[in-house]
Formats: sequence, structure tokens, C-alpha cells
Amino acid sequence: MKICISADHGGFDLKKIIIDHVKSLGFEIDDLGEKEIDLSDDYPDTTKLVAEAISSKTYEKGIVLCGSGVGASVVANKFKDVRAAICHDTYSAAQGVEHDDMNVICLGGRIVGEALAKEIVSEFLGSRFISEDRFIRRKEKLDQIEKENLL
Repeated sequence: MKICISADHGGFDLKKIIIDHVKSLGFEIDDLGEKEIDLSDDYPDTTKLVAEAISSKTYEKGIVLCGSGVGASVVANKFKDVRAAICHDTYSAAQGVEHDDMNVICLGGRIVGEALAKEIVSEFLGSRFISEDRFIRRKEKLDQIEKENLL
């Protein structure tokens, strides 16, 4: 599985921890963002890097961080074929993938601590979409809404 990550200054320190954790799980992860903290960066710019990579199918899953996770979620969902959500608990991280085929997780670097962030990311990466009729039907509806509303 190809995984990418980016963060603005609000999530930068947690990003480094998550990268190490993802590697410890045996996955490869590419940091599409800055390698040094930039206190003047903006979450739309850093999130866009991951959202474009997921939309173009260059990567299968993405992780984006900002201070709260809110801005990153708003930006990521502006891109075709990106299904992003803030997940600050393990249940949502797994259920979002299993039921909604979520492919980008958004975390708040000022909200979630290191230990919980690792658990959340583990659930996100370890979960797979459940191909039951009800979940497929809902995903098709999401795809139709996206088709009708994204330019």
C-alpha cells in the first residue's frame, strides 16, 4: 500500500512521530510536505499535496495534519475521489474505512497525543472497505454527489 503524509506547522511534530510509526508497521510512507517546520505555512497548501496525490491515484491512503484537523478535512474533501475525515478516536478511523471507504485521515496535531495518534493511524491503515451491498450502495451515492457537484 502506498501512503503519503503532509502537515502544516500545527501538525509538524506529530507528523514526524507518525512517519516513524508507519514505518515500524512495515509500510512505506512518503512525506510530501516540508522537511523543516515553517511557521508561516498554511494548511490548504500542505493538505493539497496529499489530496492531489490521492485524487490522481498515485497513493492509496493519505494522512494530513494541521492544528485541529478541521482545515485539513475541509481542503481534502474538495478533491475528486478523496474521502477524508477527522478521526480523533480509533473507532472512527476503522469505521470510516470499513463503511465509507475513507482514504485520507485528518488529525489535529494540537488535539491528539502521540500514543493515541499511533493507535488511530494503525486502525486506519489496518482497515479495509467492507463490500456489503449497503456500503457499496452508499459509496455509489457519494460518487454521484461528487460527480454532480465537483467541477
